[in-house]
Amino acid sequence: MMIWLTLLAAALGAALGALLVSRLQRGPDLAAQLRSEIERIERSLREEAATTRRETQDTLRAQRSEQAETLARFGEAQRASLQQLVDTQLKQGEALRGSVEENLKTLRADNAEKLEQMRRTVDEKLHETLEKRLGDSFKLVSERLEQVHKGLGEMQALAVGVGDLKRVLGNVKTRGIFGEVQLAALLEQVLTVEQYAANIATKPGSAERVEFAIKLPGRSDEGPVWLPIDAKFPREDYERLLEAQDRADPAAAEAAAQALERRIKLEAQNISSKYISPPHTTDFGILFLPTEGLYAEVLRRPGLFEALQREHRVTITGPTTLLATLNSLQMGFRTLAIEQRSSEVWRVLGAVKTEFAKFGEVLDKVKKKLDEASTQIEATGVRSRAISRRLREVEALPEADSAPMLGKGEEGEA
Repeated sequence: MMIWLTLLAAALGAALGALLVSRLQRGPDLAAQLRSEIERIERSLREEAATTRRETQDTLRAQRSEQAETLARFGEAQRASLQQLVDTQLKQGEALRGSVEENLKTLRADNAEKLEQMRRTVDEKLHETLEKRLGDSFKLVSERLEQVHKGLGEMQALAVGVGDLKRVLGNVKTRGIFGEVQLAALLEQVLTVEQYAANIATKPGSAERVEFAIKLPGRSDEGPVWLPIDAKFPREDYERLLEAQDRADPAAAEAAAQALERRIKLEAQNISSKYISPPHTTDFGILFLPTEGLYAEVLRRPGLFEALQREHRVTITGPTTLLATLNSLQMGFRTLAIEQRSSEVWRVLGAVKTEFAKFGEVLDKVKKKLDEASTQIEATGVRSRAISRRLREVEALPEADSAPMLGKGEEGEA
């Protein structure tokens, strides 16, 4: 409504403006008339606007009252619907709660029963498993304790044996016997009894006897050539060296190594002066060290191995190197034996050749006899075929008739 009034006022204003412009063009006398006319129109418009405003306000009041009544009725209807819905939901909730509580009671009872069954089953299984595990564990512990007890017994026996060995090795003579026994075992393992000798004087005119000497072939008129081998075991010097190395004491280790080197040089000098005497012996001897550790420590000394060979003509060996040396000598012995037996082999081959010639003559005689026998067999075949031709015209008798006749003939001959 206000929009229409505004449009109407605007139209009237435009019309009045146009009219005013046209009148002003006509003359100034009309200004007063126009002002009075405008004032009248303005009063009329104000009255009309006031009337329109009152009518609009009355209409709006009536509409608001009607809307308020409508909203009140709608609110009452909604309130009643909500109350009914709430009552329905409450009833359904009560029913659902009762059903849920009943189901929960049933489920709780079932769970309690199943949990009790599971507890009994688990208790039984745990008890059975625990008893089995404990039994197995006690059995295993008993076996291990028995093994430990047995091991302790073996360790005690080993300790006694080590003590005995230490007492044995503490004696210089016994240590020499230890090296000598090991050297004898290696010689017996590789060589035959005829290829070496024990406690033999290799130097003519000397009463010194070397522990072992290998018998090498020499000239037929001079006898064998001996290779002297002597076993030495400087245990004290070697143990002092090992103890110094365990303590990580370089000075003590070097002092012990020098003492061991002096001892080895002294033993090599004794072997050279007592047992080496070419041409009755080889121009070198062998110093045998019975342990690989001792042999390694001697080889670790710079220039010691070469100095012993150069100054004293003595070669140092350990168990492994001596075994390799003996194997090489054994191969040489076999080669020499083959060379020595070669002439005998040729004589045997000559005798075989002679006998083979005689065997050829015998074969010729046998062939001649076989030819004669073959000739006789051929002649017998000719006579047999002639008899067959003569008997071809004779009628053959039945077997039943011929058997009695032949039987009678045989009886008559008998």
